[in-house]
Amino acid sequence: MSHPCLHCGACCAHFRVAFHWLEADPDVPGAVPPALTEPIDRHRLVMRGTQARQPRCVALQGEIGSARCGIYAQRPSPCRALQPAGQDGMASPQCDRARLAHGLPPLTAADWQVPGAAA
Repeated sequence: MSHPCLHCGACCAHFRVAFHWLEADPDVPGAVPPALTEPIDRHRLVMRGTQARQPRCVALQGEIGSARCGIYAQRPSPCRALQPAGQDGMASPQCDRARLAHGLPPLTAADWQVPGAAA
């Protein structure tokens, strides 16, 4: 089974991704690449492309529904915090809203099942 987030990308093309500038500190191993961000104010950065009228994160690779994050291991805290619907049996209105905005159905329990595993 593949984690549904690793091939969706709907949230990356629906929400603004703002976070504290320290998350992109080049002296911190694993930090968000600073070149992919732009300042919002004195304390916050935003991922490039996510403040647009039709947002699309600069790190998103591919088309929605078969996309992936090009900096997944270095993604900022808002991306880490947004949980996909159905993970651990929990609802995620943000995930559902982003998927529906891109014509994708909400995730269900079936999206989390291993093919061929007993139900």
